[in-house]
Amino acid sequence: MFIKEDLPQYMKQLIPTDRKHLMLERNVQTTVVGEPIMFLLNQCVDGLYTPVQATENKDEAKCSTVENAHLASTAQILLDITWEKLNTGYWKDVDISWRYLYTYASLFKVLFLCCDQTQTFQELIYTCDMGIIMGAPILDGLLSKIASVLCAKNRPDKETSDNLTDVEEPKTKFIKQSQFPLINKSVEVHQVATPSLETFEATYMKQLQPVIITKEIDYWPALSTHHWSIDYLLQVAGPRTVPVELGARYTDVNWSQKLMTVQEFVDTYILKKMGQTDVAYLAQHQLFDQIRELREDISIPTYCCLAESDDEVDINGWFGPEGTVSPLHYDPKHNILAQVVGKKYIRLYSEETTPFLYPYEERLLNNTSQVDVENPDLEKFPLFSKAKFKECIIEPGQLLYIPPRCWHYVRSLSTSFSVSFWWQ
Repeated sequence: MFIKEDLPQYMKQLIPTDRKHLMLERNVQTTVVGEPIMFLLNQCVDGLYTPVQATENKDEAKCSTVENAHLASTAQILLDITWEKLNTGYWKDVDISWRYLYTYASLFKVLFLCCDQTQTFQELIYTCDMGIIMGAPILDGLLSKIASVLCAKNRPDKETSDNLTDVEEPKTKFIKQSQFPLINKSVEVHQVATPSLETFEATYMKQLQPVIITKEIDYWPALSTHHWSIDYLLQVAGPRTVPVELGARYTDVNWSQKLMTVQEFVDTYILKKMGQTDVAYLAQHQLFDQIRELREDISIPTYCCLAESDDEVDINGWFGPEGTVSPLHYDPKHNILAQVVGKKYIRLYSEETTPFLYPYEERLLNNTSQVDVENPDLEKFPLFSKAKFKECIIEPGQLLYIPPRCWHYVRSLSTSFSVSFWWQ
């Protein structure tokens, strides 16, 4: 049985034994953050690698506790300063040193706070998650490892394989059949079972043709041994903090984002325990970099190996209730959308139809159409009726290939969990 008093020693085993292996100077440039910031950062490093002698003297033990609290406060000062830098101007324009700094400061804060027995596991996990979300990965995803350890040690003993509530059940049993669109067979996306790489590349990828692929990911633990249910997701990720989109679609005026735990998200917007009627979406989030246990439940589809660049495949999670919508838009990369839980209606338009789709003129939304696909205002957007499309409903275990710059509209027909894989 894990005892919380053992936590500091346990955490020490996860960090490099030598300070030079932190690679601090390589990742955080003094010329970017300044010497005063580096002085505070090195104070934390010194405190981390200063040996603490075991003692039974209460005064000496109290002094050590005070020192850890002081170092945790120093780390928090660094986080406050860095937060301002990360939230000023465009995210992409912020020097990567500041993101690394945020991760290191989060790491140090957790390591010092874990010596304080008044700190809860949730507070420590939250600090890890913020470092992962706002920072840059260091030391082979050390913060993610620490968060996983904290979750596992705080997790009540519970069987995960039997008597699990299907995540789709709370909503689908209330869905009326009329809410499922009738797919026009003449424009339905073609389906094929496990095509060879050669066939996929020649017939679909090079021809920029969408296709549904079946029987390709049946072996995923997420669809078999670790079937993704509400119970399983909460057990693995319940305390983890994630960014959630509030509002039916990101083009709405009242759309916003909020940080909350997976438990809060599920209770409020999936199970609707609070009577919530608004829609929220855990959308386009690098969830699998954050939560390692979920990453082990999936695999990158073989077809992604056809990439022309050496860049890593971008993997994002999409988890939400019935009614979440991704407005009609396109992405610049090849996309394979894997459906794990629930069903989604998807309509696709080729790049050639762009003149009929009325993209926004603003730079940040110029890949998004102004048209509400299922309820178009043809007086305002008359050419939209000329745009030819394909459509489909994807189900658990299916992959949908979406070519680059292929416009697509997505609506969840039930509680849904999808994984997207983007590559070039």
